Amino acid sequence: MDDVAVGPLDLAARVDDALAVQALAFGLSDEEIAVRRHIVLRHLGCPGARALGATTPAGRLVGFIYGMPNDRTHWWSTVVEPYLRSEGLDHWLDDSFTITELHVHPAYQHRGLGRALITRITDGAGEPRSILSAIDVESPARKLYRSLGYRDLARRVLFPSAPTPYAVMGAPLPLKRP
Repeated sequence: MDDVAVGPLDLAARVDDALAVQALAFGLSDEEIAVRRHIVLRHLGCPGARALGATTPAGRLVGFIYGMPNDRTHWWSTVVEPYLRSEGLDHWLDDSFTITELHVHPAYQHRGLGRALITRITDGAGEPRSILSAIDVESPARKLYRSLGYRDLARRVLFPSAPTPYAVMGAPLPLKRP
């Protein structure tokens, strides 16, 4: 992380740079990027939405995170609510900060940028807990989330547009530190 600074990000102004990072990290097509661009810009209009970026000295965006206080009327909440309810955990949708996206350029992974981004954004949250969804496989991302105190709240969550199941994870704030 020595040469990369983590700080506030004007995501609306840098949305294309952020989606280029996400496309590399997730292997997205141009069509998927176009859909996600619309979603990101819509999310930024939500009350309390915030973003941070990881930027090189030359100004290259190599990681980003954004999130917002959860709202049960948002699409994501309406999809995950039945899964959480079946586990008796739908109260996690109330008074929590949702991590909407967190991505780090593959060449900059394993340097602590993801940890720095998620802890910094949640440290600024006014809610007592955080929720997120991640692809439901054992991955470096899930390992990171667990190390921060996130636990599985629901698994095998199916989003209409996603070919693979997700896990919904939640953690009390502030997140654990090593």
